[in-house]
Amino acid sequence: MSILANNTAYVAARAKARKASLMDRTRLRQLIQQSPEQLTVAVADSGYRTEIDLYAGHFTGGDLVEAALTHNLQAELSNILGLCNGKVRNVVEIYTGRFRYQNAKVVLRAVVNEVDVKKVSHSILPEESEINIPWLRIIEESNTLRDAVEQMRRLPFGKALLAIGEDEGLQTYEDALDRHYFKHSLSMLQGGAPDVRVLRNHLSSEIDHRNIVNILEGHAFGLSVEEISKALISGGRLIKERSFAQVAGNRDGLLEVLRQSNNFDFDGFQEVVSSSDEERTLDPIITWLRSRELSQMKRMSYLHPISALPVIHYVSAKVQEIEDLRLIVRGRMAGLATEVLEAHVL
Repeated sequence: MSILANNTAYVAARAKARKASLMDRTRLRQLIQQSPEQLTVAVADSGYRTEIDLYAGHFTGGDLVEAALTHNLQAELSNILGLCNGKVRNVVEIYTGRFRYQNAKVVLRAVVNEVDVKKVSHSILPEESEINIPWLRIIEESNTLRDAVEQMRRLPFGKALLAIGEDEGLQTYEDALDRHYFKHSLSMLQGGAPDVRVLRNHLSSEIDHRNIVNILEGHAFGLSVEEISKALISGGRLIKERSFAQVAGNRDGLLEVLRQSNNFDFDGFQEVVSSSDEERTLDPIITWLRSRELSQMKRMSYLHPISALPVIHYVSAKVQEIEDLRLIVRGRMAGLATEVLEAHVL
């Protein structure tokens, strides 16, 4: 027991140290000010030199930075898991397991949109990382969505994908992946251990947030109650399955269910809904919900300091840094104004 406890304390301490080394808002703001030509050097100097050097002989510009960031993240996830053992590793793996599902989505999208495997291997799934080789092989050997699904049959979510009708489109498969991840993860997070309980509640919040966005998008596109309900995921705390028909019916139904929750800033949500209506985009709502998730995640860094939570918080912060850097690089390469990037990153 003492060995496990010592390992938990060690891993938590390492995770906190790595979290402290991530870029702060000031550094990100400086990067946004860089020209596209300067960004590669700036990203390398921000902790990604090894990966930039690794891919410099193959790629340039945005492709180089994209591949370097992806490689760094995959290596870091593998490294941090390698530090964990026992129950801590089991809990951390539940959170990091989502990235396998994300890779499956990348593959399915590439096959459906007939994206050349070389293009995928130059950015999202760089072939220099061994982790990506099986995914790239699926893209290369698949002519149709169903071909790709057949090749994923032995993965944990394979049966769920194979159960979908062959005539269904990409969105149905992506919804099935989300549903499987959350259902499987919540089923694994049983018991009253503090870190298990906190992560279970956080995943339930993620489910609620996805459902809120799906409901509002469904209403905006004029989808039927049945179509919206079909896209919703069970396991949330704010929107229970018994309320799916009510929230899918119209926006007032959704607002009424959210108003009844004691753990939701309904007034704050109403404000961003008004902003969303004025701007004719869901961006304010998505940003507000994301901020709510980040606040919950931040509590993990100190709520139970000797547990899996600081490790999960670090992984979340690392992923956020990678996403911010990708957005900055893509945005600057596309010629977006610094004000636009600051609004989305800072």
